[in-house]
Amino acid sequence: MSDFSKAKLKNETQTATYSLWQMIVYFLKLGTVGFGGPVALTGYMYRDLVEKRGWISEEDYKDGLALSQLAPGPLAAQLAIYLGYVHYRLLGATLVAIAFVIPSFVMVVALGWAYVKFGGLTWMQAVFYAVGASVIGIVAFSAYKLTTKTIGKDWLLWIIFFIAGTVTVLTETENILLFLGSGILYWLVKSPPKGLWKKTKLSILEPFSLTVLLGATIPSNTGVLWNIFTFFTKAGAFVFGSGLAIVPFLYGGTVKEHAWLNAQQFLDAVAVAMITPGPVVITTGFIGYLVAGFSGATVAALATFLPCYLLTIIPAPFFKKYGKVPGINAFVNGVTAAATGAISGAVIVLGKRSIIDIPTALLALITLGILWKSKKASEPIIILVAAIIGLIVYPMMH
Repeated sequence: MSDFSKAKLKNETQTATYSLWQMIVYFLKLGTVGFGGPVALTGYMYRDLVEKRGWISEEDYKDGLALSQLAPGPLAAQLAIYLGYVHYRLLGATLVAIAFVIPSFVMVVALGWAYVKFGGLTWMQAVFYAVGASVIGIVAFSAYKLTTKTIGKDWLLWIIFFIAGTVTVLTETENILLFLGSGILYWLVKSPPKGLWKKTKLSILEPFSLTVLLGATIPSNTGVLWNIFTFFTKAGAFVFGSGLAIVPFLYGGTVKEHAWLNAQQFLDAVAVAMITPGPVVITTGFIGYLVAGFSGATVAALATFLPCYLLTIIPAPFFKKYGKVPGINAFVNGVTAAATGAISGAVIVLGKRSIIDIPTALLALITLGILWKSKKASEPIIILVAAIIGLIVYPMMH
């Protein structure tokens, strides 16, 4: 019997009985009303599934959270997939993933339709005029929290952070090789390999190999949908920890490289992610809709979450035994530092396009101040208030 199966049998005796259908219904609800970003969503899962219902043991929850932090992919989505896997294996992981993502996907597609149909109207421009500025404040605060949480006092991580941030500001895009190089550098400095992968027989699960497999070896094609699929698969393979880590990568690809969107449309897409529940990376569905309609939205969302899904279910059976291997932790720490630096750089890049006058500057600063002072501040409510302000201020300024 595998280590995972033994642990599963042990934990089943410590947790309450629940059906797969109950788990699916729970994640449908969470995907519909779960606001607040990855930290809040993971907190809801602990409160509801571990403390209140007792469906998941604390040990399984902690293992899922650790795997979600180690592997590329949006944190909350990966944790949900792992918790679905705990007692119902592949079927549970698959159905929970669909249940968690589908509500927010439907919302962003509906918003995409409204944006395309009414985007030229003054009221829509007024809403995004203010919301875009407020989003800068939200992203800036998130970048601050990520930096303080992930960098600490490690001098090498700070060097990686500043280099990644500077490159993002200067090039206005995100360099995947810089991410991988940062992970490898930190791995070699902090935990140099000594026949590690041969001894553990986990070379196929080493993060560099998986991310290259998912992100760099996919052939190119001239079809729009295929280009959407390959690009968003790469994006999904390089999101570490927070969904906001995908923002600079998406900006470089959708605005600079492929020119699918202009800078304002991209900022509006980020705003849509902020005002909808569920994982932040669902903004890829909105972007896909703007590029190629419903087909584009479906392909973009599927491609983004495919690496997240695979990088959860493949290592899950081995994680209890090998998850604390120092080399894996070191690699992820290096990549996370680079991703955090890129997010901080993206704040400057996006801010130059959304903060265009005194009212937008004030909105960004006020949003940042509210989030700084109040831990209970709700981001969707902040966005809603900003939209109302935009409807009032925009006609006066334009």
